[in-house]
Amino acid sequence: MVYSGRFKSYCLAAIVCFLSLPGIAFAKQQASVSATAPVSSLATENVSGGINPDYALPDYPGAENSRSEFSSSTAASPASFPLPRPSKESPSADREVSLRKLPMNFLHDQKDMWLFPVELGKGHHWLPTLFITGGTAVFLASDAQTMPHFRQTADFHDFNRVFSTTATGAAIAVVPAVFYGVSLLRHDSYDQGSALFAGEAVADDAVLMVVIKAIARRQRPTELPVAGPYSDTFFHSNGSIFGKGTSFPSGHAMMAFSVATVFARRYRQHRWVPYVAYAAASAIAFARVTTGAHFPADVFVGSALGFVIARYDVLHGQ
Repeated sequence: MVYSGRFKSYCLAAIVCFLSLPGIAFAKQQASVSATAPVSSLATENVSGGINPDYALPDYPGAENSRSEFSSSTAASPASFPLPRPSKESPSADREVSLRKLPMNFLHDQKDMWLFPVELGKGHHWLPTLFITGGTAVFLASDAQTMPHFRQTADFHDFNRVFSTTATGAAIAVVPAVFYGVSLLRHDSYDQGSALFAGEAVADDAVLMVVIKAIARRQRPTELPVAGPYSDTFFHSNGSIFGKGTSFPSGHAMMAFSVATVFARRYRQHRWVPYVAYAAASAIAFARVTTGAHFPADVFVGSALGFVIARYDVLHGQ
């Protein structure tokens, strides 16, 4: 009976993982810049005559007016000569963001997310998709064995007190808000854009999270006895119809990695920023397991979705 329930859980989880593919925002990057042709190389100069054939003078009708023709041709503007054009470098395609543009950007993100299966059907993005779904399957297969250890140990008591559900949720919301307020005082439009990108990513996360949670209705580890069993947890949660109180995926992990990705990408010229951002997001995600709020698979899926939504949907074109 236990193995049958476990097999059912894996199969149902695989279905939910597939439904989460729209959020794997390796969705088409909207701001693809068309590549221009490389600069055409100059023709080799004629060694014997010392004249480049591309710039050879035209044939003249007579010797008597050759001097005047030559002087007029040399007085011509440089634009009349077939000079090679320099290659056009790809512009820095920072996506425009402002409070006014935020609603349309959000709708654009949602369109990209939910049309992702169409791109998948065209043969795009299969490698990252298989990586994430494969990793999810591995964690789902091991959840029943690993979760009792985290439920029964007291080694993370102090860690859990610092990274509690309330504290981590407040940090995810407060950091972009404070960053936006400070940037307003400093009149720094770039920092304002970073904070708005973070907020936009969190909003995108919330929509996808609610949909998946409402479908999966996975029980939280704290709803079950400390010793388990943890093998049949999907579709058994008593959470709300909108997925509140359910486990799969972790909303904290999703939003933490989205915010971290925005700041890591926007300020990557400072080497320490990506390390600090992803370390903080990883600590928040890990705390979701040690506190018993989520299974490791929930955290893995949430972290992966948060990263790709921020990196390939919200920040597309950067």
